[in-house]
Amino acid sequence: MAFNMAGRSYNLLNLHQKYSLCQPFISTIVDKFITQSGAVVCVGGYATLSKEKKDKIANGPDLGDFISGDASPSLSYSGNLIRKKGERLRLPPWLKTEIPAGKNYTKVKNSLRKLKLNTVCEEARCPNIGECWGGGENQTATATIMVLGDQCTRGCRFCSVKTSRKPPPPDPNEPVNTATAIAAWGLDYVVLTSVDRDDLPDGGARHFAETVRQIKTRDPRIRVECLTPDFRGDLKQVETVADAGLDVYAHNVETVRELQALVRDPRANYTQSLSVLEHVKKYKPSLITKTSIMLGLGETDDEVMRTMEDLRAIDVDCLTLGQYMQPTKRHLKVHEYVTPEKFDHWEKVGEKLGFAYTASGALVRSSYKAGEFFLKNLAEKRQAGSEESTMDMAVSKPMVTG
Repeated sequence: MAFNMAGRSYNLLNLHQKYSLCQPFISTIVDKFITQSGAVVCVGGYATLSKEKKDKIANGPDLGDFISGDASPSLSYSGNLIRKKGERLRLPPWLKTEIPAGKNYTKVKNSLRKLKLNTVCEEARCPNIGECWGGGENQTATATIMVLGDQCTRGCRFCSVKTSRKPPPPDPNEPVNTATAIAAWGLDYVVLTSVDRDDLPDGGARHFAETVRQIKTRDPRIRVECLTPDFRGDLKQVETVADAGLDVYAHNVETVRELQALVRDPRANYTQSLSVLEHVKKYKPSLITKTSIMLGLGETDDEVMRTMEDLRAIDVDCLTLGQYMQPTKRHLKVHEYVTPEKFDHWEKVGEKLGFAYTASGALVRSSYKAGEFFLKNLAEKRQAGSEESTMDMAVSKPMVTG
């Protein structure tokens, strides 16, 4: 598909390939372009416009206006937020993000490629990659490293990570390379995650643990969060990671109990995920536990509430809630775009339920940097044996932008 704007031709296929992270946004760009300019878009060729329309386009908005816009209140948005049968929802304005760019972004990307490291930021096509790798307002570059390769043995319907029945064996140099990269970046907080490796006897737990130890050996001050798989429910492997010296143990329930079979691989389930989080807290109470829920998959408010109550019942410390985004046409469609006001509501609910930290926003992801400084401070206080109330901590937590 191509279109002509101000005498220049733009090929949407090239845009789609060049900016793979913006796949869900390309159709929105075109829709908005047509609406504001009156242009004609055609498939397999170029539109012919009159001189009057060309002048109108030349004096109108540029491409940047379509890629990134202000997050207007949801009440001013006239588009449909809940999907009807056979429909694909258009992206609301509060979910638009900028194309990744900047020196920090390039530096992190080049370092990762040189050391042959994978990140969930790229594999899951996270919309925050430009902000996190670029450093954002605080110029603190953050990347979530994905160990154990980039091929998962499971096929969840929400996830764009590549799948394989028998992925290549883990790189034995990966723990050292990962620690080397993190030390070089000068980070004080890092998130490690991984694909599911059901093909390995221990699910990759020892590889995970060795990566943590290598990081801590180089700099014990670095706070490490591990976002782990469920290890097929093998709690001994959960203990292997918990004993490695990490500060935050994270495992995602992903969605409400009622949607587990629709959203996740059959080898994953709600009860199994809860057992991982519960066992970590019982086995090592000093560890901070953390999980994440995607919204917009068709869950009800009552189901979300019950899920949050289930998590507090097993003493999960931290919770993130974010908008599900369809990564490709092969994956589950978005059932609903949740409004910023509803995300604010769930954050308040999380605080009332007693979570030490609740990050709730459309663009919040399980490893999004918004909560890192709070978690880092909480980890330090717990390690020092502090009995200070987490309520005092919550007062100084950073704002989550979504």
